[in-house]
Amino acid sequence: MSENNLNEPSRLAVVVGSVREGRFGPTVASWVAEQARVHGGFEVEIVDLADFDIPLSLPGTSPKYAGEAYPRPAGMARLTAALERAEAFVLVTAEYNHSYPASLKAAIDWHYTQWTAKPVAFVSYGGAAGGRHAVLHLENVLTELHAVTIRDGLSFPLRVGSWEDGEPTDPEAPGYAKTVLDLLAWWAAALRAARQTVPYPA
Repeated sequence: MSENNLNEPSRLAVVVGSVREGRFGPTVASWVAEQARVHGGFEVEIVDLADFDIPLSLPGTSPKYAGEAYPRPAGMARLTAALERAEAFVLVTAEYNHSYPASLKAAIDWHYTQWTAKPVAFVSYGGAAGGRHAVLHLENVLTELHAVTIRDGLSFPLRVGSWEDGEPTDPEAPGYAKTVLDLLAWWAAALRAARQTVPYPA
């Protein structure tokens, strides 16, 4: 891979993990997507899980072993394609009962190679800890799928006045976002080069 190719924007999927009625996730995801566009290192796509049919009941065989023959519902085809073409992910997750939404777990479990050897950053919200309990669980799950989780993330405790007009009121939030996106862009380029050079052994 040439140096110029390393500097090309990576395809980023900003995934809205909650499908609960009245959710705040789309607001957070829209802000994150805008920060990624301003950053300039990404081609950004918002992937809202509420737009797809994601059953909680899965086939008896894991996608790890079934590969491309894994029988996914037709309503999930666009989701699978979006995850497949992404070279990096930002998972935007609420915290429900100290963990992350069932919709996000189902979307993850229906896929396998789509996460492999790709970087994942987390933006969480809700609860006194800003959703960090949810992220701790997600880090374990994504590591099991051979994704590379980014150390730095964004968390937003949802208090009155913490967001206005679709943006966080903390003036340092865009700077924190840039730090996360810088790391994500580096890992996306490095892992893209690695995947194109040597097939991942998993």
